[in-house]
Amino acid sequence: MSHRSPWVDDRNAALLTDQYQLTMLQAYHREELVEDAVFSLFVRRLPPSRNFLLACGLDDALRYLETLRFDRDSLDYLASRNEFSREFVDWLAGLRFTGDVHALPEGTPVFAEEPILEVTAPLPEAQLVETFLMNQIHFQTVVATKAARVVHAAKGRTVVDFGLRRTHGTDAGVKAVRAYCIAGLAATSNVLAGRLYGVPASGTMAHSYIQAHGSELEAFRAFSELYPDTVLLVDTYDTLEGVRNVTALAAELGDAFRVSAIGSTRGTSRSSHSRAARCWTRRASRMWRSSPAEGWTSTRSPGSSKRERRSTASGWEPAWVCRRTRPRWTSLTS
Repeated sequence: MSHRSPWVDDRNAALLTDQYQLTMLQAYHREELVEDAVFSLFVRRLPPSRNFLLACGLDDALRYLETLRFDRDSLDYLASRNEFSREFVDWLAGLRFTGDVHALPEGTPVFAEEPILEVTAPLPEAQLVETFLMNQIHFQTVVATKAARVVHAAKGRTVVDFGLRRTHGTDAGVKAVRAYCIAGLAATSNVLAGRLYGVPASGTMAHSYIQAHGSELEAFRAFSELYPDTVLLVDTYDTLEGVRNVTALAAELGDAFRVSAIGSTRGTSRSSHSRAARCWTRRASRMWRSSPAEGWTSTRSPGSSKRERRSTASGWEPAWVCRRTRPRWTSLTS
C-alpha cells in the first residue's frame, strides 16, 4: 500500500474519476471526437414518501470545473500506466474545462425529471467531469433534502447538526476503496484511490462511448483497435444485436481479434443501463432536445445521415438526459 495522503484537493481532483472515463478520453482524442456535448443531471423518480429534493453541491462542482487540471505528479502516474500513451498524457497536461454550466441555485426545491445541473462542453471535457459532478451533487443534495425535512418536522424548534462522525466527505469514495480491499475486492474503478493505495484500477467503456459513434460496430472496431484485450459493452441499444456485432467484428478481424469478454449491465435483451445508471447524452453543435418519459436520447446534427437511437431506463439513482425545455436554472459560464 502507498503512503500518499488519501485527501482530495485541487492538485489531484482530476484523478478522482472512473477508469473508463480516461480510457474513453484517450479514444475520443485518437478519433478527434471533440464536438460540443450537453450533459444534464437529474433524478428519474422519487420514492412515494419523498416528493421533492433540495438542490445542493453546486459550489464544489464549480470550484472543480474552474480548477480542473492534471498536475505533473498525476501525469507521471498516468504515463506509468501501460494503457495510456505518452501523446495522450501530454494532451491531458493542457486540458482545461472550457464549457458552460446551467444549474438550479443551491437550496432550490427540485422534482423528479427536472434537471439540477447541465454542462455544455467539448465531448472529452464533458465526459471527464461526469464522475466528480455526480459525486458532489448527489450526496449533498441527499443530505440537504434530509435536513430540510427534519427542519420542517421540527416546526420552528432549533435543529443542530452533530453528524460529522457519520457523514460522507469528499474523501469517502477514496477511503471506501481501502476498506473494500481489506474485505477482499481485487480492483476499483476509482483512479485516485488506485494511485494512493496501489490498488489495480479497472474499467473499459461506458454507453456514452457507443452513442458517440455512428454505429455500435464502428464503436467496437475503434475501441478494440486501441485496446485489443478489452471488454466490449453490448447492451447500449439491444443486447442480442450487440452480441451479433461483436461476432461480426470477430469474423472481420480473424486472428487479430483479442477481445477478452463482453459486458452487460443487466441481463435483459433490450436495455441501456442498470438501475444505478448514469445516462450521458451526446449532441452536435446545434441542439436538438428530446424528453422521453425516462432514459436517454442520442442524436446527430440536422442533415446528418446517422439514424436516431433511443432507449429507456429506470432507477432511483441520478441520471443524465437531454431535455426539451430549459428548466429553472441560473446560467453560469466558466
